[in-house]
Amino acid sequence: MSYSKYMPDLSHGDDAAAVNDLRSAVMRLGRRLKHQRVDESLSPTEMSVLGTLARCGQATPGELARREHVQPPSMTRIVALLEAKGLVRLEPHPEDRRQKVVSQTEEAEAMLEESRRKRNAFLAGLAAELTEDEWAKLREAAPVLEKLAHL
Repeated sequence: MSYSKYMPDLSHGDDAAAVNDLRSAVMRLGRRLKHQRVDESLSPTEMSVLGTLARCGQATPGELARREHVQPPSMTRIVALLEAKGLVRLEPHPEDRRQKVVSQTEEAEAMLEESRRKRNAFLAGLAAELTEDEWAKLREAAPVLEKLAHL
């Protein structure tokens, strides 16, 4: 992992405190969002795999394992569970018949859309409690938080 030359010096109290506050807030908000689920029978990992398929399109189980940072045998089990629930389908790989390609079903798309709607409504309700200045700062911070999420 490479560190940017612009990385804050965390020996200074203000930067260390800001990093700690950010970590804590992101974790608490993430936990609250996880409770805004449409289908309680799916694990957070299964939801994450469906989200990855929605964002990135079809993928092999190996590609999904890399994107989700899990071991391939674990992804094979996750895909099998999702297939049994009718949320993904496995098809032959177009170039390598030894492999399968995983894609989400229409049922998964609808469930993810409902999940997004529910979580967005939850966040909108929280945001309604902010001042206009706080909401403006949050709108500005959203792309930065998105960038952090993908680094």
